[in-house]
Amino acid sequence: MDLTTHYLGLELEHPVVASAGPLSQTVAGVQGLVDGGASAVVLYSLFEEQLRAEVARDEQLIDAQSNAFAEALDYFPTTPITTRSAAYSYLSLLERSAKSVDVPVIASLNGADLGGWVEFSRELADAGASAIELNIYLVPGDVKTSGDVVVERHLEIVSAVSDAVSVPVSVKLSPYFSSVGDVALQLVDAGASGLVLFNRFLNPDIDIETLTTDAGFELSTPQEGRLPRMWIASLRNHTTASLAGTSGVESSDDVVKYLLAGADVVMTTAALIRHGRSYSRELVGGLQSWMVRKGFASLDQVRGMLAVPTMWDGEAVRRGGYVSAIQDAKARYGAL
Repeated sequence: MDLTTHYLGLELEHPVVASAGPLSQTVAGVQGLVDGGASAVVLYSLFEEQLRAEVARDEQLIDAQSNAFAEALDYFPTTPITTRSAAYSYLSLLERSAKSVDVPVIASLNGADLGGWVEFSRELADAGASAIELNIYLVPGDVKTSGDVVVERHLEIVSAVSDAVSVPVSVKLSPYFSSVGDVALQLVDAGASGLVLFNRFLNPDIDIETLTTDAGFELSTPQEGRLPRMWIASLRNHTTASLAGTSGVESSDDVVKYLLAGADVVMTTAALIRHGRSYSRELVGGLQSWMVRKGFASLDQVRGMLAVPTMWDGEAVRRGGYVSAIQDAKARYGAL
């Protein structure tokens, strides 16, 4: 049985990939994910705010020494990446991880502004990143910010980073655009080699006793896989870019669903946190069992079977599904 897949031009043994998260914060953690069966590992995300803070510290040091003797020049930072910085630590982790495992290691940057991403992306490529995942977490705080401004910010970041590095760049994007499909294709035109669907935004809750908001983070649930699978199915026959499904992966059934929709790879962190790093092998084993039961010999026979054909009227398909679902709900729950 052939489970080989290609993602961002990288050949992977199978489609189950460990996504960015707390399990990939150390070399031992990365090795554990690979030993547990992951075909590739996305490192935890380095945040734009960390890069900005380090640049600010370096500038402050320069200002503080600007009136000192000439010998003080020896103390000036020669690069924005200082010895003990988060950026240096991330580069070190990336370099050591890439050398210690025989699967692709993908770097992840999280932010909302162009900032120092371009220069640091070059450093990531030089440190051994097989690819770079841009986690563009942009939630406009100003309610008057237009959708066009948000889209342009995404395109600016993707274009600049893609032009700056020789390794492939993927974009982990939000599902909250007015036209997700159009934005996705624009990102590909801007230089993205792949799309990761979708980024999970925080949804703070309100504590009515303490009168505060709680921005706690929760692991994804299988129900959350429906939205990204819908858009992967819609995009599959409209782009040659790689498509990664993420969120809502709990069992091998979820992996199969993503592949049928058209995903090249299926990423998960929540399932590995719940069941352990070796759970990737169970996900792959479940996929193999399903393929045997259904008579499939390779992933190529499975991938995109349920993707939306290009000749279909996409709006009619979505509208028809919506109407059918509402009618079914009326019949089912109205009889109670």
